[in-house]
Amino acid sequence: MRFPLSYKESILTVVCDDGLRDAAFDALIEARYSVESKIGEDPFFGITYDPYETSPSDDPLVRRMCDASRIAGVGPMAGVAGAVALHIAERLVSEGSSHAIVENGGDIAFYSPEPRLVGIFADHPVFRNLAFSMSSDRIVGVCSSSRTVGPSVSLGASSISTVISDDVVLADCCATALGNLVKDEGSLGDAVKDMGSRPGVTGCLACCGDKVAMFGALPDIVPGDCSGFEPYRSITEGSEERRAWR
Repeated sequence: MRFPLSYKESILTVVCDDGLRDAAFDALIEARYSVESKIGEDPFFGITYDPYETSPSDDPLVRRMCDASRIAGVGPMAGVAGAVALHIAERLVSEGSSHAIVENGGDIAFYSPEPRLVGIFADHPVFRNLAFSMSSDRIVGVCSSSRTVGPSVSLGASSISTVISDDVVLADCCATALGNLVKDEGSLGDAVKDMGSRPGVTGCLACCGDKVAMFGALPDIVPGDCSGFEPYRSITEGSEERRAWR
């Protein structure tokens, strides 16, 4: 089954076995509570653009965000969408779902042993109606950042910057960092090489202007209909990239 899932600022799409909507919603509330509690304890956690030092008392989800932000060189909230998606996907798998795909503002926690298409939506002519053809026997991350599409602020100029990793939160943080690194067409090659070489990153791609750069191992890219996608309005104010609460 496929269904929308929303609470406050979080607007997600979930694909899983029938009968698990309540489990997915409960996991969403849990994930948000973990992050909101940390922000209540230390508001700086929610606004910093730099890696944040974790403490033993932090919730595991918060520690995941801090660990990933340190590798990517961004603030922990850069990984909040991926962290929420991962928490929900893990709950669905623990409930016995044969597949679990959770999309949260362009950041995806993906688990499906059967091949599926994951659309690549970007304000870019090269990536119109294209998709990754992928399968995985474990939860992996397919996360994207964009200057022109999505509820985030980007320091860069990429139409889309996508990172794949076995760690969903790391993929989210690194997608943010990759988007920040792409300043123009000439910076694409160095940007994808830099981010694609970070520990835990499987592969990445970015596009800017008429150019596309890829690094590492990526799924096959095949035709896919993305015409039904409703892009979020881009948020462009601010001096640093900051993910909207998702």
